[in-house]
Amino acid sequence: MGQASDWTERHRPRSEQLLEGNEVQRRKIRAWLDEWQNGSPKKKALLLIGPPGVGKTTVARAIAEDMGWNVIELNASDARNAAAIRKAATSGATHRSLFHDPTAPPSRTLILLDEVDHLSGGLRQISQDRIEKAMTGDDDRPGTALKGDSGGKAELLRLLDQTKQPVILACNEEMGLWGRNSSWRNTRDRFTKHLLKINFVRANDEALRRIARRVLREEGIEFEEAAIDALARTNHGDLRALVRDLQVLTTGLNGEALTPAMVKTHAEASQRDVNVEIFPGLDRLYRERNSEVAAALIRTIDKDPSEFLNWVHWNNASLFTDSPSVRRGTRTLLQADRAMMGRFLNTAHRSTYWTQHLTALAASTANAVPLEGRIFPSYPNYLRRRAPAGRSSIVEKLAEVCGTNQSTTREEFLQPLFALIQDDQPLGDSSNFDISLGLGLSGEEHLSLAGLAKTRRSSKALLKAYDEAEDVHKQALMTRLEEERTKALTAEPKPQEKPRESVIEQPEDEEIQDDDKGPSPGQMTLF
Repeated sequence: MGQASDWTERHRPRSEQLLEGNEVQRRKIRAWLDEWQNGSPKKKALLLIGPPGVGKTTVARAIAEDMGWNVIELNASDARNAAAIRKAATSGATHRSLFHDPTAPPSRTLILLDEVDHLSGGLRQISQDRIEKAMTGDDDRPGTALKGDSGGKAELLRLLDQTKQPVILACNEEMGLWGRNSSWRNTRDRFTKHLLKINFVRANDEALRRIARRVLREEGIEFEEAAIDALARTNHGDLRALVRDLQVLTTGLNGEALTPAMVKTHAEASQRDVNVEIFPGLDRLYRERNSEVAAALIRTIDKDPSEFLNWVHWNNASLFTDSPSVRRGTRTLLQADRAMMGRFLNTAHRSTYWTQHLTALAASTANAVPLEGRIFPSYPNYLRRRAPAGRSSIVEKLAEVCGTNQSTTREEFLQPLFALIQDDQPLGDSSNFDISLGLGLSGEEHLSLAGLAKTRRSSKALLKAYDEAEDVHKQALMTRLEEERTKALTAEPKPQEKPRESVIEQPEDEEIQDDDKGPSPGQMTLF
């Protein structure tokens, strides 16, 4: 008996004619690839953005196969460090089919990198010597091998700038590629000048029905049309999940037809964990008037409870138009925050459960005036400005002063510093350098804590003032140390006391020695 294969690979469309959904997006990809036939387009790479299972990489591979192109693919399970990406780019430039006709015009090789939003690391480059040795495997000394995604993002940027072959990147969330530190805008700008972004959407019910019919017919399985409708209703637009459900449902049918009852039983027994992106999830949550639905919805949003509490706290003030509703939501969020703290005090306390439910109520039923029309939730600024947490020098200096590890320092002590230094905070004053000077921070580190870009004219003036204050601070510190040293040298020495004679303590020593010789009269010893 042969092994059951994965239907998602067996029924993956090999031609554009078999693709379903995202017609506009497919036309853009086809037009971009056609430009490569005649030369090189202005944007040498595509960035396909969309939730999992909507067919981003399938579309790219199907169209490339129609054009007779080779495809070199790297995904999250492969090594994607600088050497791996350089090797893929080199293979793309030299790749030829075994039966290549030398008289035919040269074909392209599509370089496809999937899940680039999981590509970790910054834009720090790896030396060319290390990359070349890692590619050839010449250097096997300990610590010289490139691990994880080392230098991958910098090498990817280099590839986009110099590529002679089409490159397609795919991701679920583009912010994962830009990074979540203070330099994410700079990273985005450096990438997007090479990228044409195309946003994919989930397939509609009719596209799901057509795919389900095609798969079942190719497998020779009978089905009722009502079962196809039930499949479309229970699927949220994930094509990959649809094919997997079909494989599970049809296992063991033994010639029977697929019925709606089978689909319903499967849907009830295997509730899928669906992750909803943050902004669509907020839109649905803020419109919800039923507390049970709101509590179920918040569990599907791709944020942990403590972080999502901050999102709701930030957006309530701008989205709620009724002042009593704002106060009511704030009281609920306070209870949610206290429940979250329970995880540190009592491991048996279900802090996540209560925090999720209370946060859901604070964003939905706490509002007495239902929201109508389009709403515009925003990214919390104070979460964006956690960027200085990525500056290890600040964390190291602060950890040394506080006597804590870097993780605790980053989570517990940076936020109060932001509140004291950033100008938009009630207590903040970026022109007060006392705290930063006391911590031994540089001028650039002070600007980072203040959330100010170094390129601004006002920031340059502030940096100059900080350098002057730092010189004064160092001079004052040296003067104080010199005064203390001089005072210690010129101070009159205290008269030395005569050493106490040991005659007084001698009897005690003798008594101890006597005790060591044996037990006192009337006592017994075991040894």
